[in-house]
Amino acid sequence: MTNQPNRISRRIFTGAAIGSVAALAGASRSLAQGMLPPTAHGPEGPFFPVEFPADSDADLTHIAGRGERAAGQVIEVHGRVLDRLGNPIEGARLQLWQANAAGRYHHPGDVSVQPLDPNFQSYADLRTDRDGNWRIITVKPGAYDSPIGHRTPHIHGRAGNDSTDLTTQMYFSDEAELNAADGLFRRLGSSASTAIAQADTAQPHVYRWTIILDRS
Repeated sequence: MTNQPNRISRRIFTGAAIGSVAALAGASRSLAQGMLPPTAHGPEGPFFPVEFPADSDADLTHIAGRGERAAGQVIEVHGRVLDRLGNPIEGARLQLWQANAAGRYHHPGDVSVQPLDPNFQSYADLRTDRDGNWRIITVKPGAYDSPIGHRTPHIHGRAGNDSTDLTTQMYFSDEAELNAADGLFRRLGSSASTAIAQADTAQPHVYRWTIILDRS
């Protein structure tokens, strides 16, 4: 009888410890289930700028010192950069580059016969604000043929900060048919939705793309 309190204490302690571990495991599962899926990685491609333009602001349709606007359908793309818990990432660097409306890159390696557009900036280098917001004005990139097949309209991107860096490609929700025929898009599989900019049904030519960084 004298040892009974110790046995009870050990049982209580052991039961409490097991309960704590189970609770932590359950909390971890809940946390993981509540986390946002990270934006899918995509290849950088061969046309990342070899020389950065002097003008690399958020309006790709105008180049400083030129009076004319870039050819093509002017669009707005905006969104936020978040971590997987939905927290905004302030000051994240976002580099975006793309083909012009004719489907040609301003890059010496692009051998396309489509014309260059001297009024198209082609590259932007941005920082997110305190709420993780970013925004560009650009033209919708043209589709084009390539050695790996016909490419659907897309915008290349790099996003990150000191601890995380993501290279990706952004696709357009209103190009579903061309997206489905694009080999790189198909390769994304179930994560393809994270790389699609959604068209705003109330505002023509406005798209929203939220970038989720998988950072520790």
